[in-house]
Amino acid sequence: MSERNVIDVRGLTKRFGTRTVVDNVDLAVREGEIVGFLGPNGSGKTTTIRLICGLLTPDAGEGTVLGLDVRTQSAEIKLQVGYMTQKFSFYEDLTIEENLTFVARLYALKPVEDAVARTLDSLGLTSRKDQLAGTLSGGWKQRLALAACIMHQPKLLLLDEPTAGVDPKARREFWDEIHRLAGDGLTVLVSTHYMDEAERCHRIGYIAYGRMLATGTVDEVVKGSGLSTYVVHGALKPAEIAALAKTDGVEQVAPFGTTLHVVGTDKARLEAALAHLKDRPGIRVEPDATSLEDVFIQFMAKAQAEGRAA
Repeated sequence: MSERNVIDVRGLTKRFGTRTVVDNVDLAVREGEIVGFLGPNGSGKTTTIRLICGLLTPDAGEGTVLGLDVRTQSAEIKLQVGYMTQKFSFYEDLTIEENLTFVARLYALKPVEDAVARTLDSLGLTSRKDQLAGTLSGGWKQRLALAACIMHQPKLLLLDEPTAGVDPKARREFWDEIHRLAGDGLTVLVSTHYMDEAERCHRIGYIAYGRMLATGTVDEVVKGSGLSTYVVHGALKPAEIAALAKTDGVEQVAPFGTTLHVVGTDKARLEAALAHLKDRPGIRVEPDATSLEDVFIQFMAKAQAEGRAA
């Protein structure tokens, strides 16, 4: 992985009317790096991606993408970026090969036949090249979309929730392909709601209400959250769980099978809240590692509280 920044933007801001959708966002992504972009719906992820790839012009802020100015060189940026949108956006009444041929001509790739054949082969689509896009499963549609995004050999790949609605096997295969591409030097920024996908990224960034709340490796973000986690083993009645959730020091309570996941930011207060359970027959309370999902939920709660206060 290179130390050169492919994305290097500061103070990125975008408003629609009186609403600020992206608010003073800083983001740096190194060459060959896979960065996960997390946040609730409406947090500004898609708008930030569109600012980066040149589809939108920022109202404030500055920086470069692939060494090109985000404010003045958006046309050049578009030619060197692959952008995979949330919605499948290809012609469903054309075959895989016909769709890729259309994209190759848009990028003026020559010879077109060679570019299409190379892309079909690299994504394992050759055997299905004559299948209509509209008849593909979610996983194969995803693969076609990825093929179309990389056939012009971009230096930066932007993926906006690319695996929504795709089964676990197809998601894993997709991420294996993303890591293969990154290993060859492609830089990837991907938005996702799946914690297992975020954990496959080199680094992550969390955005809410247009503001970047945290960036770093998964371990750094989890550690920086300051959360403590305990697991309660044994059966508690629903009323007891509800009472525990309202106890001072407890900020999250989530059942996982026969266990209860309890999280808080103040370890001493959290332990005090759980103290009455430790000597109870059939109940065992143990410290556990804080998960990225715990942090995600905590960020969402904090952002919502701040949003209501604003």
